[in-house]
Amino acid sequence: MSGVWVFKNGVVRLVENPGAEPLDGSRQGSSSTAHRKVLVHVPTNEVIASYEDLELKLLSLGWERYYDDPDLLQFHKRSTVHLISLPKDFSRFKSIHMYDIVVKNRNMFEVRDMQNL
Repeated sequence: MSGVWVFKNGVVRLVENPGAEPLDGSRQGSSSTAHRKVLVHVPTNEVIASYEDLELKLLSLGWERYYDDPDLLQFHKRSTVHLISLPKDFSRFKSIHMYDIVVKNRNMFEVRDMQNL
C-alpha cells in the first residue's frame, strides 16, 4: 500500500494515486476511467462479492455481528476494541470500508484493482 493518507471530517483514508483524485474527496471524470477496487480474501483468493460472503469470513475469524444500528452492518471482535461499520447496502461498499477490514484483519484480506484480477 502506497499513497497519501488524508484526514478530513474526522476520517483518515488512503489516497493511492494522489494525482488522480482530489484531496477533498470529490470525484472528477467518469466512473469508467476510475479503477474499481475489490476486497479479496487472501487464503482462498476469493473476491468478496456480497455481505453474506464477507460475514462468513469475518465470523470464522472471531468477529461477532452487532445489530444495534439498522442503517449499518457492524462487526466487533471481543478481544479487541475494533469495530467494523459498513453501509447496509452492498452497492455503497467503497474502498475506504475495504481498507478498514484489511487493517483490522492483517494478512487475511487485500484490496486489489479490478483490472488486475
